[in-house]
Amino acid sequence: MWKYLLEKEFKQFFRNRFLPKLVVVFPVMVMLVLPWVTTMDVKGIRITVTDRDRSALSERLADNIGASDYFRLERVTDSYADALRDVEYGTADVALEIPPFFEKELTVNGTAPVQIAINTVNGTRGLLGGSFLGQLLADFSRTQLRNGGGQTAGAGVPPGIEMITQYRYNPTLDYRIYMVPALMVILLIVLGGFLPALNIVSEKEQGTIEQINVTPVPRFLFIFAKLTPYWLMGIVVLSVSMALAGAVYGLWPSGSVACIYLVALLFILAISGFGLVISNYASTMQQALFVMFFFVMIFQLMSGLLTPIRSMPEWAQWLTALNPPRYFIHAMRLVYLKGGTFADLLTDCGALLGFAVFFNSWAVWSYRKRG
Repeated sequence: MWKYLLEKEFKQFFRNRFLPKLVVVFPVMVMLVLPWVTTMDVKGIRITVTDRDRSALSERLADNIGASDYFRLERVTDSYADALRDVEYGTADVALEIPPFFEKELTVNGTAPVQIAINTVNGTRGLLGGSFLGQLLADFSRTQLRNGGGQTAGAGVPPGIEMITQYRYNPTLDYRIYMVPALMVILLIVLGGFLPALNIVSEKEQGTIEQINVTPVPRFLFIFAKLTPYWLMGIVVLSVSMALAGAVYGLWPSGSVACIYLVALLFILAISGFGLVISNYASTMQQALFVMFFFVMIFQLMSGLLTPIRSMPEWAQWLTALNPPRYFIHAMRLVYLKGGTFADLLTDCGALLGFAVFFNSWAVWSYRKRG
């Protein structure tokens, strides 16, 4: 009986002109486009420099800023008011004032003050821009002292602490490396959650569900046959996404591929069961879409996809324990970037297994045969 039910589901799927194309095109577009646009990298920060010292050292500092990958030197002016006007009119993000006697103070005293004004309408960009500029100025100062840039630079200035930073797991600090594993999760949420949510309710609208209701097909077997194609589709989509991530971005799993497929299968079981629960209760496809969209938004915002969970309020951190994508995103990044093993995934796998059993049991229980 399960064989014929499964054959029916696959025929319904492939007879639809839109869904097979969606399953192929959607993951390709997400993996090729979104990693380039969903980025928190801050580059090309526009800066106007006010050089009131007009010394060789101040000119060298302006040149260093212009040569940085993070900054774009708009112009060098004599008036700090002009620089602030650039920030006000949006032609610059940062205004840097180099005061008179900058070179003299830096070479004699080892320190020299500068003034920075930052446009923080975009708080993240402003914060990171100020941090990058501060690091650049500190490096410039240390370089001058190390090279003996003044009369007392070698003898009178106490040595500073030179910090050597080692970036682990993402040494290039490429935000795409951080986002690509999470985008695979989004794909499985959308395809593995939305499509099952529309399955039974579409048959309700078409009237074909009545033909099943008058048969002796057990509820468990019916739900199992409904979900099987989406489980297989999820594995195929994940495989395509992993191949694209490796071919386009050079990102291959640092850990075991088997661990990725294991945790992915558990997540697909959970999210497809959740989608079918919504389909059982919805009367129309519009209702199913709206309810599923509401939960998907909550899932994504509270999963650690874009913002760290530990940055959320404490009550929100507790609520994320009820969010299945939280565990899948953590597991994907753990295996992909840090080489996590199965022992590291026990908590995530246990949580996803619990969600899978709960939602699929609910889907079987909530389906009512009305013949």
